[in-house]
Amino acid sequence: MNTGSIINIAVIVLLLWFVYSRVRPAKGLKPLRSEDFRNMMERTDKRILIDVREPGEYKTGYINGAKNIPLSQLSGRLGEIPKDNTIFLYCRSGMRSKNAARVLIKNGFTGLVHLQGGLSGWSGKLKRG
Repeated sequence: MNTGSIINIAVIVLLLWFVYSRVRPAKGLKPLRSEDFRNMMERTDKRILIDVREPGEYKTGYINGAKNIPLSQLSGRLGEIPKDNTIFLYCRSGMRSKNAARVLIKNGFTGLVHLQGGLSGWSGKLKRG
């Protein structure tokens, strides 16, 4: 095997690892589809609903009761999130909410739920503002 082939294989392995690390489920995160997400929110007393999209995206429509803490600001705003609550996360497609969950887990948060497919998969009404 020549050097070029070894480099190509190494690049492919690194690329596959990168893609897998982005899409793999976060340990400690419960992914739920729209209906189950809504039902669990309704029957959970101590909860916080966090929209991790940027403020401009949030203003175009959000789930009623959601607090906007963008993923880009999350690490600096952890004090706004009660650790004893179930934390419901969502974004546009589900990728940022998974990344937000990873940040929260690293900082000792538990009871994390995220909306699979994000708002793209949400079947409920949105508030504008």
